[in-house]
Amino acid sequence: MSVVLGYDESPGAEHALRVALEVAAAFGEPLVLVYGVAAPGAPGEEYLAHREAVRQVGRSALARAVEAADEAGVPSTVEVVDEKPAQALLDAAERHHARVIIVGTWGDSPIRGALLGSTPHKLLHLSPIPVLCVPTDEGTA
Repeated sequence: MSVVLGYDESPGAEHALRVALEVAAAFGEPLVLVYGVAAPGAPGEEYLAHREAVRQVGRSALARAVEAADEAGVPSTVEVVDEKPAQALLDAAERHHARVIIVGTWGDSPIRGALLGSTPHKLLHLSPIPVLCVPTDEGTA
């Protein structure tokens, strides 16, 4: 089993990282760090260039989270996925037999999340396993 974390360096993701490290350590589970973003457009040269740029940003963003996991003594795996975030997290959770998916929130209202389709909102409706939505830590935002 594992703990899956959606991570993108946002204030909500930073707070969720701290919580995910606590959960992974408490259960003795590895942490799977997922950066999911689908490159827009139809496949072609521009799409491939954009996809590679997104993957580089994702790897860079996840390097900070890997450092934090190493410092906490929690083994981690990194996945940079060319999918929309919610689907990337659901797929990673299935592959890694996740106990829970953890994501940060931006403080959006439930109505805004429902209308705009926030990742936490989608996960809460689609995930077959528990989803822990961690609010942004207002003290660090």
